[in-house]
Amino acid sequence: MGTPEFAIPSLQAIADSKHKLEAVVTVPDKERGRGQKVSFSPVKEFAVKKNILVLQPDNLKDEKYLSRLKEINADVFIIVAFRILPKDVFTLPGNGTFNLHGSLLPKYRGAAPIQWAIINGETETGLTTFFLQEKVDTGNIILQEKIIIKDEDNFGTLHDKMSIEGANLIMKTLELIELGKVQLKEQDNLLATPAPKITKEICQINWNDSAWKTHNLIRGLSPYPGAFFINKEKQIKVYKSSVNKDVNLKPGEIYQSKNEAVIGCGENSLNLIELQPEGRKRLTVAEFLRGYSLIEN
Repeated sequence: MGTPEFAIPSLQAIADSKHKLEAVVTVPDKERGRGQKVSFSPVKEFAVKKNILVLQPDNLKDEKYLSRLKEINADVFIIVAFRILPKDVFTLPGNGTFNLHGSLLPKYRGAAPIQWAIINGETETGLTTFFLQEKVDTGNIILQEKIIIKDEDNFGTLHDKMSIEGANLIMKTLELIELGKVQLKEQDNLLATPAPKITKEICQINWNDSAWKTHNLIRGLSPYPGAFFINKEKQIKVYKSSVNKDVNLKPGEIYQSKNEAVIGCGENSLNLIELQPEGRKRLTVAEFLRGYSLIEN
């Protein structure tokens, strides 16, 4: 059961393994864009190409859907980036339902664990497989693996690294379940930290924050959905930055030359390296400054 691109390496690993993949559950198709073209989730696209049965319930408590799951009679359900499952669903398989989560639980429980680890300036994060319980992300841990967050990592690079490592962890978890060798570890709720959904408010840069905090926000939201600031009533997204300790500017104050744009923060300043003006494509700072000035004329 899964939806986005993050789930694809895991799905591929299961499909290629000795285990029998009976079905895939994903979100209903969506109509997108002006032409209202129907688009599938990445998980459905993969399943259709591989001729795997796809279930797309609107309501996870729907009786027809539940009876179809019972007919399939799976040994185990595997969740990678899907919706919150009702107890009627996750208690169906004899070997339970386990989830792959993008953090070292109990840290970063919630919808956006990869983003928040970078936003908060962590130098390591990890992956966890755990058996589902009613309260989200609280189940007993099966396996964990640490992953280093490099200085140059952003959400995109870390996401891709973790999706591949996640597939390996899922296969190890399946093997332990099959052999009856799972040794569960309870989560310590006192060590839990939140990783809530990313909202537009979170994405807006506050120049009173330190340059390091702002730099990490930009990394944690690049390439999607993108940290932004407002300049001359236009939204400008920032995809790449670096901390500047040499240029002394007040918070929000701008220095620009032909190829350089620096903005003051609460502590130190920030070099803007890659930007996207509203309604245009991504540009290097030099390309951006050829057609746009951040400073009021």
